[in-house]
Amino acid sequence: MDAKILATLEKNSRLSFAEIGRVVGLSPSASRDRVQKLEGKGIIKNYTITTDQCLLGYDIEAFISIKVFHGKLKFFLSAVGSFPEVRKAYRITGGQNLLLEVRAKDRLQLQNLIDQIMEYGDTVTQLVLSEVVLER
Repeated sequence: MDAKILATLEKNSRLSFAEIGRVVGLSPSASRDRVQKLEGKGIIKNYTITTDQCLLGYDIEAFISIKVFHGKLKFFLSAVGSFPEVRKAYRITGGQNLLLEVRAKDRLQLQNLIDQIMEYGDTVTQLVLSEVVLER
């Protein structure tokens, strides 16, 4: 039942408890109790919105992988949050140390970001052509 509630909220986190209950087959109060338990356990961390970044003027989406120079990892980890273009940053295994998901308004903004990041290590940039959404 919790999985059904989570799937419902992932599609639309603004639903009322009554609407959640109709979708999953529970009463509004039972839905509320389940959601509150999921929040209390930390399974539901927050509620958010999804924006269309292209309509906001951010036409370029890219992934930048970085092999950080020896001795610079801690410095870069503390600095990566200061780059407004970085949407998410992941520590990864393999030949690189980090993978950044970035958004930029144009090629010049992306180039400037890459130039700043190159002070910390070697980069490989991949531009996103389109998003493929998989049904769960």
